[in-house]
Amino acid sequence: MPPEQRREQLIDAALSVILEQGYEGVSIEAIAREAGVTRPVIYDHFPNLGRLLHALIEREESYSLDQLAHVVPSTPGEDDPMDVLAGSVRRFLDAVTARPATWRIILLPLEGTPAIVREHVETHRKGILERIERLVRWAIDRDQLPRDLDVELAARAIRDLGEEAGRMVLTDPSRYSPDRYERFVQSVINLMWPKGMHG
Repeated sequence: MPPEQRREQLIDAALSVILEQGYEGVSIEAIAREAGVTRPVIYDHFPNLGRLLHALIEREESYSLDQLAHVVPSTPGEDDPMDVLAGSVRRFLDAVTARPATWRIILLPLEGTPAIVREHVETHRKGILERIERLVRWAIDRDQLPRDLDVELAARAIRDLGEEAGRMVLTDPSRYSPDRYERFVQSVINLMWPKGMHG
């Protein structure tokens, strides 16, 4: 197996162990068993468990950042803010369902989660909050939200609701589907901003 492919296999095995046993169950031995290899194979690619976990965090961070870049636009553009909001919810939930293991680490943190993982997750949350704040200001500038609206609190509420939706999609996907949430968000937007008041 090529070295890069082997590295990915070992990182996948580490992720599986974490999701099945929690961080307390992670060890070189456990990862080797999951990957079906011997300990020396792991040490050929990672000098210790810490470096392997760091590679896992970096990979999952890269995946999630790439997905988040497509969820909420970094610049307003000419689209309708309310349509962008509804679309962002759907794109986020599609991202969650596309890579559930990645998003379980972010949205459903396990007991014993290392500080470095918590720090990376918080960095993600701050980044998405900043994008939502821009979306809220954009809607205010379009006179679709009140001028005196607290932008930070509104953005935090939207982010927190989105995260909760992601958790529900992860834990009970048959009941809480992205389609169901998309219809709900569109209904709320139509209720609060009847057609003709936006777009």
